[in-house]
Amino acid sequence: MLYNLLLALLILDGLILSAVVLLQAGQGGGLASMGGGTTDLVLGGRQAVTILHKTSWITGGVFMVLSFLLSMAASNRAVGESEVQRRLRQPAPTQQALPAAPLQTAPGPAPGVTTPPAAPAPVPPPAKP
Repeated sequence: MLYNLLLALLILDGLILSAVVLLQAGQGGGLASMGGGTTDLVLGGRQAVTILHKTSWITGGVFMVLSFLLSMAASNRAVGESEVQRRLRQPAPTQQALPAAPLQTAPGPAPGVTTPPAAPAPVPPPAKP
C-alpha cells in the first residue's frame, strides 16, 4: 500500500517537474551566446527568481526524497523466490545405484574394456619375373 502510494506520488511529481522545467525561459548562456551578446549573460548574471524557478527546486527536492523513500520501501518489501533460487537451495540428490546391465545376446567385450586393435595382415613379397 505504502509502496504504491509513493510510486504514484513520484510519477506525479516527475510530471510536474518536467512541465515546470519546460515552461521556464532559457538562460541564454550556452554556446549560442558566445558569438555575441553581453558578458553578464555569458558569465551567468543574476536574474530574477520566478515562481517557476522556485517550483522547479521544490519539485526536484521532493523527487529526490520520494525516490529515497521508495527505495527504502522496496528493500523492505517481501520478494518471492524464483524457481532458480528454490532449486539452488535444495540439497543435491544422492547418487543412486546404477541399474543392472541389460542381457547381451551376442558375446562381446565387457563394458568399459577395450580390445587392442588387430595386427595388420602381412604384405606378400613382390613377384619375380
